[in-house]
Amino acid sequence: MSYSAGAPSVLGSLRRIESSRLFQTAVISIIILSALAIGAKTYDLPDVVEQAVLFLDGAITVFFLLEIIFRFAVYPDKKRFLLDGWNLFDTIVVVGSLIPLDNSEAVLLGRLLRVFRVLRLVSVVPELRFLINSLLKAIPCMGYIALLMFIIFYIYAAMGSLFFAPINEDLWGDVAVSLLTLFRVATFEDWTDVMYETMSVYPLSWLFYITFIFLTAFVFLNMMIGVILEVMSAEQNSREAEQAHRERDDMARKLDEVQQQLSSLTDMMNRRLPAADSENRR
Repeated sequence: MSYSAGAPSVLGSLRRIESSRLFQTAVISIIILSALAIGAKTYDLPDVVEQAVLFLDGAITVFFLLEIIFRFAVYPDKKRFLLDGWNLFDTIVVVGSLIPLDNSEAVLLGRLLRVFRVLRLVSVVPELRFLINSLLKAIPCMGYIALLMFIIFYIYAAMGSLFFAPINEDLWGDVAVSLLTLFRVATFEDWTDVMYETMSVYPLSWLFYITFIFLTAFVFLNMMIGVILEVMSAEQNSREAEQAHRERDDMARKLDEVQQQLSSLTDMMNRRLPAADSENRR
């Protein structure tokens, strides 16, 4: 009886530790330290420092392994632990980090997964996780905008190849090259040089560039931003509603516990009053 009562208490304490700010700060600090260690490996270091970095990398790997085991142990429904996308990502990165770097066949994969350990910062920080989730949910709508943008790119690339290919084959020789040139124009990378070159032959060709930049750099970019902001607003409202629902459930559960305690006290008092009356009569 004492064990069954104590086990949930211990599990609850471990869950509070896992969700505490101190634990999250420690994990974030280790992730940042891991990022610094990865960056340090790209430099030519003395042997002593290199050995210290390797030891630090091993210690960080062990810490991440213990951390993922701890999170699995305190997870409420262990069968659904890996169904959470962030838990699956963390597990793959941590398990992949166990690949020994002295294995020549898997050294590239091991190093790559060690680099991806920096991305665990996203899964640890709730605000970053919220941004990524919003971005992923906005991808379908952004895909339609990107498709419409590609159509505009293709139309302008075909027009540019037809009119401007005799001027500069390197920039407008075919549709594929014209698409790259238009991408250069859309990103404002020396686009005026391209425009002035065609204006020397077609003085009104500036209309081609101005309309293209207006559509791509202003209209479509603002549409992308609008979609992302709309999804983020919906996600924020959903999260606030879920938090409010959770708080109501917690409050209702606490009220039920108080009512149960009051009813048990009332029953106890009702049982004691007749006994006290009988003793007084005696």
